[in-house]
Amino acid sequence: MLMTAPAGGYGTDEIKVTDSGATALALAYARVLAGESNLGLVASWCKTSKTDIGAVFRLRGEPFFTRPLGIDETVADALFAQAVAAEFDINSDETNTRVLDAYTRASCNPRGIRHIVPTREAVATSAYEATPLRAAQRAPYTDGAVALVLASDDFLRSNPECKPLARISGIGWATDEYRLDGHRLCSMKSARAAWQSALEQAGVGSAAELDAIELESQTGWHEAAYVRAFGIQRDETISPSGGAFAQNPLFCTGLVNAAEAVLQVAGLAGKVQRPRVRRAAAHSCHGYAQQGNVVMVFEGIGATQ
Repeated sequence: MLMTAPAGGYGTDEIKVTDSGATALALAYARVLAGESNLGLVASWCKTSKTDIGAVFRLRGEPFFTRPLGIDETVADALFAQAVAAEFDINSDETNTRVLDAYTRASCNPRGIRHIVPTREAVATSAYEATPLRAAQRAPYTDGAVALVLASDDFLRSNPECKPLARISGIGWATDEYRLDGHRLCSMKSARAAWQSALEQAGVGSAAELDAIELESQTGWHEAAYVRAFGIQRDETISPSGGAFAQNPLFCTGLVNAAEAVLQVAGLAGKVQRPRVRRAAAHSCHGYAQQGNVVMVFEGIGATQ
């Protein structure tokens, strides 16, 4: 709302999206496919340092039963961790390893905050926020902003001086129910639906055909769960940027992942660049206990199926 006019949006069509910058990219992409737009700016910013994140999430709960309990994002994430730990046999040792690996990758990301990489003991003995979630297993919140320009094929043909960095080949999004029972949390229904839809649109059969996968893993438990739900078997493809452990401006972290995926397929990711990346996926989760999910698949210009 504050930046539309200074960014050149005064007097032009605009859409405002809450919670998820990745959802804004999905809507912009849908408008291009519908022939309603040829050029768009998708931007998102968040200052978590000026926001009471817990208060925001307490309002995300179902208003008659859940909200009066005062459950915030910490408790919701802990309930999620409990559910997926039981469903997928995830333990604290694996979670701590994933956290340390994410911090290590993030330390090389020139666009990241460069958090100090903690020791295993520091992660494993950090205070419990809500069982089984420990404080150091959560990605630190940061301030940040991200913007992408989305152009149609018609626009690029009419403006050959504009050189695209990547092509969107598929986007899927889905929203789960409010209910926080074990089945809702461990089934990861909306995440699986968004993942499958994006891969089908892109003509991708499985995670094995992707060279990089930027996951929005707010905790180490999240990464372990998404790896299993999405069928990711190659650890080297997981969040080369470090994901949320590199920078985590909460409501636009998913769009940051999209930008990192674009840089991967364009060969411009710097020190975190993976070799020979033709296709990359970016994932975003948002809402109460990851109620909504968005998955985007990008291809390098000239990439073949």
